Amino acid sequence: MADFVLLYTGGKMAETEEEQAQVMKAWEVWYGTIGAGLKDGGNPFGPSAKTVGGDGSVKEGAPGPQHTGYTIVSSASLETATDIAKGSPVLEAGGSVTVYEILPVM
Repeated sequence: MADFVLLYTGGKMAETEEEQAQVMKAWEVWYGTIGAGLKDGGNPFGPSAKTVGGDGSVKEGAPGPQHTGYTIVSSASLETATDIAKGSPVLEAGGSVTVYEILPVM
């Protein structure tokens, strides 16, 4: 088993309390399907970001698309982690998921 980060980009925020409750329920249901493989349900990211360059310079924002949140799962392979990502509620909101294996070097 290895750990993978599911990195979210985009997606629409729920506007009303009713929509927020529906979205939270969808995440809870999805987390339930992951079961013991769910290591960290994650959180959304705020809208502000800064990027620090190798020369120490600081720029406003992300260098590419703004990431919107993350989840960490344990899975047998990148393929099975990607299958888990296919159920993410962020996809229903128009977002996307990038799956990275976390290399345990520290």
